[in-house]
Amino acid sequence: MDTRRYHAPHGGLPPQTQLHTGRAVFTDAYAVIPKGVMSDIVTSSLPFWESTRAWILARPLSGFAETFSQYIMEVAPGGGSDRPEPEADAEGVLFVMEGEIAATLDGGKHLLAPGGYAYLPPASGWTLRNEGSEVARFHWIRKQYDFVEGLEAPGPLFLDEADIAPSPMPDTDGRWATTRFVDPSDLRHDMHVTIVTFEPGGLIPFEETHVMEHGLYVLEGKAVYRLNRDWVEVEAGDFMWLRAFCPQACYAGGPGRFRYLLYKDVNRHAKLGMPGR
Repeated sequence: MDTRRYHAPHGGLPPQTQLHTGRAVFTDAYAVIPKGVMSDIVTSSLPFWESTRAWILARPLSGFAETFSQYIMEVAPGGGSDRPEPEADAEGVLFVMEGEIAATLDGGKHLLAPGGYAYLPPASGWTLRNEGSEVARFHWIRKQYDFVEGLEAPGPLFLDEADIAPSPMPDTDGRWATTRFVDPSDLRHDMHVTIVTFEPGGLIPFEETHVMEHGLYVLEGKAVYRLNRDWVEVEAGDFMWLRAFCPQACYAGGPGRFRYLLYKDVNRHAKLGMPGR
């Protein structure tokens, strides 16, 4: 039986009687955007996208996280775009939470339902439509591809989470596992988008501190997350945005699984010299 669950925002506005105090926070090391913040008034319309709105969760910020942007796209039936990506060097990952989308690339159409994943190479000329009868909601993660002389850019991928066995982390008895859509040894890829799953009682037992930036969107469950010097409660629908070297750890106390979609930049040298050279 398929027990996957993917929490997606539906917008709306809170009542006038609701208190202002919430869990949203922005610091110099991390940000937390709780699900209650993802209301109608913070959506954007995008050029050449029809019957579509987007929650823009992250974009490159100087001095913070600089390598990626992350959107939640909401596309009504019949909507989509024949010119979705405005930047030729941008690669993309799509991950579907609700509804169904049709992504077309090189003349081939690929239907993606909840759990569907697509890797879209730079300058691939992909298009997207919602040909179904329900609203589609999906993540769109964008990054400028970091070309390396002697390495070809990777080709497109269209996958389903249900077809990929999670890889348990060593010495965790399966309580912590990662669903990998891309072979970690494939150095053509300069970003990984994975799904991390913790069973109740699972944890990251140390403060990870590393150069990779992160976007973490909670798909299911709840946990307490260590971000820099703070313990923060998070639940399905929340987004965590981490700059490089922000210490991080996690404890998933249950009662159910805790799962999140994770972005990180990988497999490239640190650039030397002044930015832009």
